[in-house]
Amino acid sequence: MIFIARLAALAAGVFGAVFTAHADPVADFYAGRTITVVVGSEAGGGYDAMAHLVARRIGAYIPGHPSLVVQDMPGAASINAANYLYNTAPRDGSFFGMIQRTLLSANLTNQPGARFDVQKFNWVGNLSSEVPLLLSWNTSPIKTVEDLLAREMTMGGGGPSSDSEVQARLLNAILGTKIKIVSGYPGQSQIQLAMMRGEVDGVGGWSLSNLKARNPDWLHDHSVHFLLQGALRRTGDLPDTPTPFEFAKTASDRAVLELFYAQQAIARPFVAPPGFPAARLEALRAAFDAVVKDKDFLAEAATARIDIDASDHQSIEKVVAIIAATPPDIAARFAGVNNAPN
Repeated sequence: MIFIARLAALAAGVFGAVFTAHADPVADFYAGRTITVVVGSEAGGGYDAMAHLVARRIGAYIPGHPSLVVQDMPGAASINAANYLYNTAPRDGSFFGMIQRTLLSANLTNQPGARFDVQKFNWVGNLSSEVPLLLSWNTSPIKTVEDLLAREMTMGGGGPSSDSEVQARLLNAILGTKIKIVSGYPGQSQIQLAMMRGEVDGVGGWSLSNLKARNPDWLHDHSVHFLLQGALRRTGDLPDTPTPFEFAKTASDRAVLELFYAQQAIARPFVAPPGFPAARLEALRAAFDAVVKDKDFLAEAATARIDIDASDHQSIEKVVAIIAATPPDIAARFAGVNNAPN
């Protein structure tokens, strides 16, 4: 009996050791759990569509295979969502989010209402790069970049730190355009409707990939006039549309433009709160890197006309570091442009 008892104890120890060796605390945490993806934009927009696309697929690659839900938190061009993730959201691994790219320079420009340190966020990955557009509706008298330089254009804005308003202030200051911002629209969808109704002449900061996904006919049916494309050089889709760099007069002008448009390489960043547990963050990053290569994910994206040009968390960290290291004179000029009144 003593021998049998000792044998049973030994067996229990062996099996216990095997179980401990194969236990996965990350999987244990996420099994049966729901992760919330906070999106700093309105429902129905490009950020929202991309967040839902990721949320439908990434759970298969996270240990424990949790469910994911998307929570839209629009307002102040993602500042509301960023503040929530940084200051309020649980830091246990159950919340991460997707914010607008202009927040990468929010601390550099001292954006009003920003209660976060961009460098202390935990970056997960980036879904795409973008070419932001400035365009007008076909009934607008602003039909070319020459018109834009010669006369006033009204443009809908989504908030002081939104792509639309930052780009407009930048173009006014650097190129001498006369864009009048009509602020207060919840998002790009509402700005586009306002443009089509004639409330404003046009929209800015609307990405080329989003236009191709939602209004592909606009590329060739003359519904809109393409005034500028925010890129270092002209793209194949818009070979006749100039870039702002073609009108930069000085090296300082070009440096300020480059600082803004550098953010477009990190167009759809996913971010986790500070204090996110290291093992769960590593698992989330690995899951993101895997899902953006998944053939079913890419097929669904193609069907939805969503361009995927993904990069990992390190690519975001590099851009954040470049922005943080901006020379003081360029930073001051960029901040002055960014915070100028509309």
